[in-house]
Amino acid sequence: MESFGDKIKKTGDKLFRNTIDIVQINVGYVCNLECKHCHVQAGPNRTEQMSLETVRDCLKFIKAAGASTVDITGGSPEMNPHLPMLIQELRKIATVNRILVRTNMTMLGTEKYKHFIDLFKTNQVELVGSLPCYGEENVDAQRGEGVFDNNIDVLKLLNRVGYGQDGSNLALDLVYNPGGAFLPGPQAELQAAYKEQLKNQHGIDFNHLFTITNAPCGRFKQDLQVSGELDAYMKLLTDNYNKDNLSKVMCVGQVNIGWDGAIYDCDFNQVLGMRVGGVKTIAEMTPEELLCEVLVDDHCYCCTAGAGSSCQGSLD
Repeated sequence: MESFGDKIKKTGDKLFRNTIDIVQINVGYVCNLECKHCHVQAGPNRTEQMSLETVRDCLKFIKAAGASTVDITGGSPEMNPHLPMLIQELRKIATVNRILVRTNMTMLGTEKYKHFIDLFKTNQVELVGSLPCYGEENVDAQRGEGVFDNNIDVLKLLNRVGYGQDGSNLALDLVYNPGGAFLPGPQAELQAAYKEQLKNQHGIDFNHLFTITNAPCGRFKQDLQVSGELDAYMKLLTDNYNKDNLSKVMCVGQVNIGWDGAIYDCDFNQVLGMRVGGVKTIAEMTPEELLCEVLVDDHCYCCTAGAGSSCQGSLD
């Protein structure tokens, strides 16, 4: 297989971060679920959590960069005790007009975590909920027994407070990840199917569906190795390489900050330990220093294959 680095060099291309419009923050790998496709291998037994000091360093950087979007991910972000402070302080930064929180939704209906819904609503946080299928069997197979029914209950609760409703400023997006070693179907078609099924079967509304190609790292890569499908999956990605996506991939306008303040081009590079700036943390780097060439490896094929993939869905 031709490496991704050689592929783009052959055509004289490279990935270069020209701006920092999006800052993605991974606040920790602690999660109440252990999903099969999880590239960060999050779960209840992980202990990595972003500290208050690093949260403050992130806020200083975001203000200095003039970023307009902050994308908060995990693990389960709700399990980091500093998430409320992070969201409230982000709303004070003039340039930030979009705050996303990526949630598995399962805890938002519980007594301990339901207060987050008020926090999200008050601060107009866009929720991005993982729902790998509109059917119970596929969701529970990826994420655990009973998760689908729980998600349906939480989605109904979010609808009741205004999320995903016409005319509301409370955006509710869902994420589709393929359940196996294949590329996602066309995003517009899948979104239409999700909207029809969730509305007809459960009375649920949402705004957008993001289709995200599974990256060959973390638990998903381990499953591919066990099943003997890794080589075939990598061939699928390389065979569907689309040069037009190079200018659209998320890393050209984004930086990713790990739970310990380390800096990466994306969440996948974070998992693989491909740090930007060596041992420096976000407290020690200026936005100007991060306008640089992006570090690439073969997993980058997943973002450029077919219609392309980013944390905010298809690139096409």
